[in-house]
Amino acid sequence: MDQPFEWIRLAPLLLIALTVVVDTLTPHLQFNRLLGAAPALAAATWPLAGTLIIGLLAIVAAIGLAATYNHDLGGTSSLFTVLAITAITLAAAYASRVRQHRERTLADVRTVAETAQQVLLRPLPPHLGHVDIELLYQAAAPHARIGGDFYEARQTQHGVRLIIGDVRGRGLPAVEAAAVVLSSFRVNVRDAPDLADLAARLETSMNEYCEDLPSEDAMECFVTTLLVEIPAGQSIARLVTCGHPPPLLLHEGEVREVEPSAPSPPVNMAALLGAQYQIDVIPFTVGDRLLLYTDGVSESRDLTGTFYPLSQRIRRWSLATPRQLLAHLHQDLSAYVSGALDDDLTALVAHRAAPDT
Repeated sequence: MDQPFEWIRLAPLLLIALTVVVDTLTPHLQFNRLLGAAPALAAATWPLAGTLIIGLLAIVAAIGLAATYNHDLGGTSSLFTVLAITAITLAAAYASRVRQHRERTLADVRTVAETAQQVLLRPLPPHLGHVDIELLYQAAAPHARIGGDFYEARQTQHGVRLIIGDVRGRGLPAVEAAAVVLSSFRVNVRDAPDLADLAARLETSMNEYCEDLPSEDAMECFVTTLLVEIPAGQSIARLVTCGHPPPLLLHEGEVREVEPSAPSPPVNMAALLGAQYQIDVIPFTVGDRLLLYTDGVSESRDLTGTFYPLSQRIRRWSLATPRQLLAHLHQDLSAYVSGALDDDLTALVAHRAAPDT
């Protein structure tokens, strides 16, 4: 338990002690009436029994002060003070009980969310063959562990394959759609002969999932994804960009945005836009890094509504290690938006390491 929280818990007891001291020094001002604040404060941090004990201490202190320093223990004013503290104590005890119940419920929800994250968004391995991987992930919803952004990386016979994606919308429907795409990726990532075929299999899985949704929800349910394949024996990377923000290639201090040569449809939009998946091939040599991200990064805005200038900012850290780069990015982005993110935030760096590392 941290030190500030300990001081907050001690506040009711300190208030009782301070009130007794001040009332003793100035009995004519009747500071004993402030004792009712002690159980009220206790309700915020103390359990039910502790709140009742603090309330009892406040009542005893009020009676003692009234009897000792001419507050007229049997008078209306002193009696009213004691009754008021008693009523406040009972109300505070009830509030404490309700708070504890909500805290237990929230703890249960967080446990479920953490379990769901372990199943859905598993920790990425820091090394996959010849590729080092670093990840930055933060859900926008308060206290949330998972959101509509997702990612995965797997070693296959074709090389290291990665996916990053963003589901349209938020909340549980977005998490469910993300689970569908991720499950399909994990099932098909090793068998698919190329990224175009893998994208088509993700499309099929999403189509099947949307068949059980109301028609209006199915039409609005789509997922942007970026698929990457980094073969071991070639100094290249292959990409299929399905409506997703283009990645950034960091090569010898230079930063280049990798735009697709032709558009590929977001997942669940092939029927409308056509099922043509363009595979782009880019140079990707030892020491190069590929920054994948969601629009929670590129479309974050400052107080004036200006988008975060990702390419410009990344140039500052183009020679940093992947972990340092993401740390700088997170810190700079939080400062840019004044700490209030309104979308899930995901960034992933794939770094081609030397064969002997």
